Amino acid sequence: MASVELKSISKSFGRVEVLKDVNLTLDQGEFVVFVGPSGCGKSTLLRMIAGLEDVTSGDLLIDGERMNEVLPAKRGISMVFQSYALYPHMSVYENMAFGLEQAKLGKEQIAARISQAAEMLQITPYLERKPKQLSGGQRQRVAIGRAITRKPRVFLFDEPLSNLDAALRVETRLEIASLHQRLPDTTMIYVTHDQVEAMTLADRIVVLNAGRVEQVGTPMELYHRPASKFVAGFIGSPQMNFVTGDLSRAHGAAVLGIRPEHITMSDVESVWAGEVKFTEALGSDTFVHVETSEAGRINVRLTGSHALSHGQRVYLTPDLAEIHLFDDDGKPVSKTMKA
Repeated sequence: MASVELKSISKSFGRVEVLKDVNLTLDQGEFVVFVGPSGCGKSTLLRMIAGLEDVTSGDLLIDGERMNEVLPAKRGISMVFQSYALYPHMSVYENMAFGLEQAKLGKEQIAARISQAAEMLQITPYLERKPKQLSGGQRQRVAIGRAITRKPRVFLFDEPLSNLDAALRVETRLEIASLHQRLPDTTMIYVTHDQVEAMTLADRIVVLNAGRVEQVGTPMELYHRPASKFVAGFIGSPQMNFVTGDLSRAHGAAVLGIRPEHITMSDVESVWAGEVKFTEALGSDTFVHVETSEAGRINVRLTGSHALSHGQRVYLTPDLAEIHLFDDDGKPVSKTMKA
């Protein structure tokens, strides 16, 4: 089991620099999630750790050993891909056994490892089937099982749930969380653009933006204490509301941020007056988009079901204890409790 350290890592494709001076230390047994928008460099960073992309500059260390020139097969890493990467002509058992056979393990040892992984992931009944006979979720479990059998020092997951439907994403996410609990000493690095996956799986989240690390912290640290306007807008669903102009200047900031769940709505005159423009009724929650003259378009999160009509007059009250303030560069500024 291993720690992973990235020292001043940069990556360029020709003249295009996609990763810039990345410094990270990932401890043994941590579940670390890389998040960020498309093109931020998160998958490239994962592929560099795997050895599938060269390091342009800087040092990559696993358990203190420099890995820049070490072949992928020699790094003690297993990777689970978005596309499953299963051999279609092989059975599930053969897919899981292939890497072990290449490593010259004996048949009994291979069978024992496959049996243990299959039981852990509840795929024992499918061992004789071909991948085309499996659902997407079952195929992904096979891909994870194949990685487990190698007993790697580090697991890498590259957007493993993006090809699954909503229900299967939830189910497989729970299985990956359970896997981490069963293998507490194995370091896991997971790439996703879905911040819900990041918030529910990670011990720590690394937020990347345009090739740079914006912030590293626990899910709740990023949620409650974002280090930039970018992180504040990226972490949290629905997205944080941002208000500019006189309202933000009254608090000594260029931008005022308030999350939808930190705004109360009523028909009693309050801080911001507005009209309901659109509602999203989800049963457990209702998201209400309100157009206000003072703060512009504001999204409010209400618990439960609420019957609201288009154009209905409502009043909003932000919780001043929960506002976030940012300067012109998107950096946090101190709060002042003004109404």
